[in-house]
Amino acid sequence: MAAVRWSHPGTWLLFSLLVAPHIHVVVSLEPITTGFTIVAAMALTGYLSSEIYCGWLSECCQVNKPFDSTALEDDLTEKLFGQHLAHEMIYKSLTKFLSNENPRKPLALILYGRTGTGKNLVSKIITENVFDLGEKSKFVHLFVSTLHFPHDNLITTYKDQLQSWIRGNSSECARSIFIFDEMEKLHPGIIDAIKPFLDHSNNINGVSYRKAIFIFISNAGGDLISRMMPLIFNSGKCREDLKLKDVEDELYDDLYNNRNSGFWHSGLIEKNLIDYFVPFLPLEFRHVMKCVLAELRLRGLHKDERLAYRVAIEMTYVPKDTKLFSDKGCKTVAAKLDLIL
Repeated sequence: MAAVRWSHPGTWLLFSLLVAPHIHVVVSLEPITTGFTIVAAMALTGYLSSEIYCGWLSECCQVNKPFDSTALEDDLTEKLFGQHLAHEMIYKSLTKFLSNENPRKPLALILYGRTGTGKNLVSKIITENVFDLGEKSKFVHLFVSTLHFPHDNLITTYKDQLQSWIRGNSSECARSIFIFDEMEKLHPGIIDAIKPFLDHSNNINGVSYRKAIFIFISNAGGDLISRMMPLIFNSGKCREDLKLKDVEDELYDDLYNNRNSGFWHSGLIEKNLIDYFVPFLPLEFRHVMKCVLAELRLRGLHKDERLAYRVAIEMTYVPKDTKLFSDKGCKTVAAKLDLIL
């Protein structure tokens, strides 16, 4: 065992408070050092409330923190545009899951559709409504396919590392959030490494995963959705009348049978371990306008409909004959706004 060194006077004071309460210790300390050391000692000895400790000194897991569904609804309404299906599904699924003290399995969501339609935004909204630090929380873990799993010849290694990472972080916080981005670029089969964690199990080797949240983000299905939308419009339905049942069968098959979806013949889909398939529809000009206005509000600028129109009209729209949908959704709105400003 390594020898203990008192490298800082505050360390000795902390030791004296916790381990040797009957020994009188007099140490000359700077006021600031004394303050922080005493606060830390109070936290560890129970004199400091968990609320102050978790909010000031450290981030705590807080698995049983009450969930504010109203705040989630407000965020989705104010920030997510043109996605009535995603809005409804995310609100209901997250509210139901986070209000359940004893869920049967982790929550698993697939967010899929064209780029720029709000998938990463929804992921951000979810993290911010679960943890005060949002995406910066140490309990939120983001995996990007091209960054974390770039080499096809290391699939076995990636699977082992992925399982180890999920196991270790779930043991630290049962409410951990795991986000997998760019699923369409992930080598088929890698994602099945997490299949045991998504099943209906009380625990695996002493670790419970039932309160964890898994979010899979993919651009797969975007082209199919874009092809389906005009057909739905031509049948007499407007966008807001669209129901999940109108599109889910074809989109489900596309994810499972498409080699470039990240879920090709995946056991996660085959064994019904994905709780919700959340489609994101292509955005129209009116939705891009709302994105511009939201960006202005985010920058602290006043509402300017004329400026929003100028930015929205600069975007490219497809298909060429009708120009119904924004080619990149709202993804380049901030850059276009910078150019015009």
